[in-house]
Amino acid sequence: MTSGFFRLSGIAAALLLHLLPASAQQSDAPAADAATVSTPSDWSSSANLGLYSQYVFRGLTQTNEKPALQGGFDLAHASGLYAGLWASNISWISDATPGASASLEADIYGGYKYTVSDWLGTDIGLLHYAYPGSYPAGSTKADTNELYFGLDAKWITLRYSYALGNTFGSPDTRGSSYIDLSASQPLLAGITGVAHLGRQRYTGPNASNLSYTDWKLGLTRDFSGYVLAAYYTGSNASDAGYTVKGINLGRDHLVLSVSRTF
Repeated sequence: MTSGFFRLSGIAAALLLHLLPASAQQSDAPAADAATVSTPSDWSSSANLGLYSQYVFRGLTQTNEKPALQGGFDLAHASGLYAGLWASNISWISDATPGASASLEADIYGGYKYTVSDWLGTDIGLLHYAYPGSYPAGSTKADTNELYFGLDAKWITLRYSYALGNTFGSPDTRGSSYIDLSASQPLLAGITGVAHLGRQRYTGPNASNLSYTDWKLGLTRDFSGYVLAAYYTGSNASDAGYTVKGINLGRDHLVLSVSRTF
């Protein structure tokens, strides 16, 4: 699951083909529009790596309040197309399901961003949450596919995610959704304030126990490319739906982290 806000980041690759005139006999053909010809400079890539005191996703601890190492790779084109892969250690599946062995989350995603104006942009894409490992017979795998749509208005972001099948191991939950409203605003001395409010809505026979609201407040500070962050998160996740080993996964959490993007 990708973190707080949206936060949520992956590995991708792309091949670039150039079409050039085959001979001088084609010299009277219309010249290709330069705007339609991709060049290496149209592509950009980045990698990220972070160490977290715990991994909290949509208000729920994914590592039983233990540390997490996370990282990913992103590839983007000037047209707005992008793809990526992101990964983190987890423990919630084996903690909640006796006999299950899945300690990794790998998110694969791709989409398209479009700039509407200097203050508004859109983002649409598909995200696959993969949880490789072994599962006991009869259990529902946690792998999840979500279609998402986002609006970015300067320092405010609104994102809606829709599950295309079973959601994070809960059967008969196609059509579950998550709506995420986040804000990021520079404060003083290089410190940025972050706020988030989200609503996870489940469908299916256990929807009342699984649906909940979560929130986050935090501060970040960039030190020569190393970003230090502190977040306080919480939710109203029910004990009936989210108690694992005597602990409600959605109880209040403090998350400390250091990360870097290359």
